[in-house]
Amino acid sequence: MAQLLDANRPRGVVDTVKRLGFLQVDPTAVVARTEHLVLWSRLGNSFKPAHLSAEIEKKRTLFEHRAFIYPTADYPLHRAAMVALPAGDTGPNRNRDWFGANQRFRKYVLSQLETRGPLRSRDIEDHADVPYPSSGWNAERNVSMMLELLWARGEIAITRREGGQRLWDVAANVYPTDTAAVPLENAKRTLGERRLRSLGIVRPKFSAGVGEPAEVEGVRGQWIVDPAFLDRPFEGRTAIVSPFDRIVYDRERALALFNFDYKLEIYVPQANRRWGYYVLPILHGDRLVARIDGKADRKAGVLRIPAFHIEPHATKDDEAAARSEIDELAAWLNLPKVRIEKTIRASKKR
Repeated sequence: MAQLLDANRPRGVVDTVKRLGFLQVDPTAVVARTEHLVLWSRLGNSFKPAHLSAEIEKKRTLFEHRAFIYPTADYPLHRAAMVALPAGDTGPNRNRDWFGANQRFRKYVLSQLETRGPLRSRDIEDHADVPYPSSGWNAERNVSMMLELLWARGEIAITRREGGQRLWDVAANVYPTDTAAVPLENAKRTLGERRLRSLGIVRPKFSAGVGEPAEVEGVRGQWIVDPAFLDRPFEGRTAIVSPFDRIVYDRERALALFNFDYKLEIYVPQANRRWGYYVLPILHGDRLVARIDGKADRKAGVLRIPAFHIEPHATKDDEAAARSEIDELAAWLNLPKVRIEKTIRASKKR
């Protein structure tokens, strides 16, 4: 219920993000982008990716910051962490040293955005005084690294995307300008309370000092729950969720609460994969009953399922519900056909 995966669906995109707290952004789109999958699993086939873009880029009810999408109403809470960052302190020490040595370059980038923005990274010339110290992925990416650091500090923002490319602008043109940052400790506590409200149940180390202690029958250790959900009646439904969905993102939590052993295997060599490349768990009622290795073949108009894995505790009704939801996913993706290449029923000894 906390994750909006019961029968009571949220009212729309903004309501969903507000109650979940955030959406994680990931460019992998084997089936669909994760932020779109999360919204579809809550809102159903009425959701279209353009709805999310409109809220971010036109209505400004949501904003993107460092791989997450947040409600704009929560900007003062997140602003607290942005302004608390020391100069360039957004990762390794080399970031801080490099940022400090490139203040002229910082001012140049900001001036370009103020006078010419919004701009892509490739629209800004590289005038770094000191090159970024990397021999790997970030080598010779001085403009991109400066933009990332300015973004982390809340000095600039993404105003929109075009063809997957981020367009940058000064923060004042994107974020609200009439709100002050909440004191950092107050912001942390409020966000901690909202995190628990969005998850319903967590281990004590993730509780941020809020919630009530509880025990889960058959599961070792103590948990912290949001008591608001304890007396609410539950009515379930079926949902296919993203690999980055918070109901499975904490793998230890998913194993403890749902007996669901899960791992995203994109970076696992093909020969060593247990379930597949981009595997989507399937929830039915209050149990995770199956998972699919999926791929949207848009050219052929087919949702390909190289493997449909049925959990050992799943019933025939669970499997039927999962198959029906796979058809719903194909319909949402505008793919006329579904091809399940093999069905694998896991042994109860697993």
